[in-house]
Amino acid sequence: MKPTLQFRLSQHLTLTPQLQQSIRLLQLSTVELNQEIERMLMENPILEREDIEGDAQAAIAPPRDAASSAPEADAAAEEPAERPEDWLSEFAAPSGRGEDDEEGDRSFSAPDMPTLRDHLNQQLTLTGVGERDRALVALLIDVLDEDGYLTQPLEEIVALFAAEAQVDLEELGIALRHLQNLEPAGVGARSPAECLLLQLRLQGAHPACALAVDIVGKHLELLASRDFARLRSVTGAQETELRGAQKLIQSLNPRPGAAFARIETRYMIPDVIVRKVRNVWRASLNPEAMPRLRINRLYADLAGRARNGSNALASQLQEARWMIKNVQQRFDTILRVSQAIVDRQREFFEHGEITMRPMVLREIAETLSLHESTISRVTTQKYMATPRGTYELKYFFSSHVATDSGGAASSTAIRALIRQLVAAEDGRTPLSDARIAQIIGQQGIVVARRTIAKYRESLQIPPVNQRKIL
Repeated sequence: MKPTLQFRLSQHLTLTPQLQQSIRLLQLSTVELNQEIERMLMENPILEREDIEGDAQAAIAPPRDAASSAPEADAAAEEPAERPEDWLSEFAAPSGRGEDDEEGDRSFSAPDMPTLRDHLNQQLTLTGVGERDRALVALLIDVLDEDGYLTQPLEEIVALFAAEAQVDLEELGIALRHLQNLEPAGVGARSPAECLLLQLRLQGAHPACALAVDIVGKHLELLASRDFARLRSVTGAQETELRGAQKLIQSLNPRPGAAFARIETRYMIPDVIVRKVRNVWRASLNPEAMPRLRINRLYADLAGRARNGSNALASQLQEARWMIKNVQQRFDTILRVSQAIVDRQREFFEHGEITMRPMVLREIAETLSLHESTISRVTTQKYMATPRGTYELKYFFSSHVATDSGGAASSTAIRALIRQLVAAEDGRTPLSDARIAQIIGQQGIVVARRTIAKYRESLQIPPVNQRKIL
């Protein structure tokens, strides 16, 4: 075959480093973005944070809101309105520094709480038990889980001792009883029933205590399933007596050690603030979430004077410019998507989630002429502060459920209806999933019973038999 020379015209999509960085920054959360910026600041001396009191012209300047270029937005800006910072402060992390703080930065942190182990060992030192028993109790304390339960059988613990220690099951059982006499009541239990019984032991003077002990010791499963008819039959108690025992049991703590668990407080700074100005809902960027970056002029001048344009400073200058541009583009995209969401979900901001419209990513993508994947990245781990609370942008997207009129209802609105119906139901005759589907159907929304069950479970609402009260 004779070789020939041919020309062929084709198009190729190439992901440049700048585009790759733009995509990566877009999908980062605010916390992750700040971490990425801190890494860049350490690696690139040309990129720096802008001093608040310094030159702001080279920094990222956030737009006023999504409609700042419109004439009506300028008029709205002149109108006195509620300052977002007044109610946004509850969402932001405390700065930890006051005007009169002479010691510099001071972080706010919760006081160190003793652990369950520390709390029990402190009590153990004040008891009059012997040294050997105290050592065994301390060993059992180390075995407790975070809820205060002894999940390892005593037989297994005895087997861990060497033969010369001469620790038998009876001696370890005595140590367990010493442990169970400590506070909080119920600690050292080996089952939920034993935990409740240990607490009921301290309620001896309560008129319903005897019946409560009988129920917890023998019929706890019937109480958990709210089978009150069988409970009345097996205990011979009247309804009023059964109600008093149930109330006493519900006042007990099935997780006595949970009060000593260390809970890390996490603060969230929303990316976008939504407020109503002249009866129009507007989205604006939260200045607290926006990093203020600029080019270091000294290094930029050095890079410009260099003869060889491929030197390290010139490369770092280009990377710094890309970073500033991509961060700005990230927030511009977040703002555009947020305003499009606000425009479509205006009824939600006026009346709550029961009026939420069904919406999918494709609708916003077509409105803004963006790809669905871009909308997905923008709405993940990005938050919007509104007068109704703070929500992830993905919260405003929900599936469609058909209505009798040929329209569609939002699954979020249906969940709100379910929550509303369950909150208003009679506890003695709670609504079944089929009955809830029937009530919602009367409003023109076609929902199957199994769909109601799925939505109810997502709301962590128990089934009808577990919602029944005496």
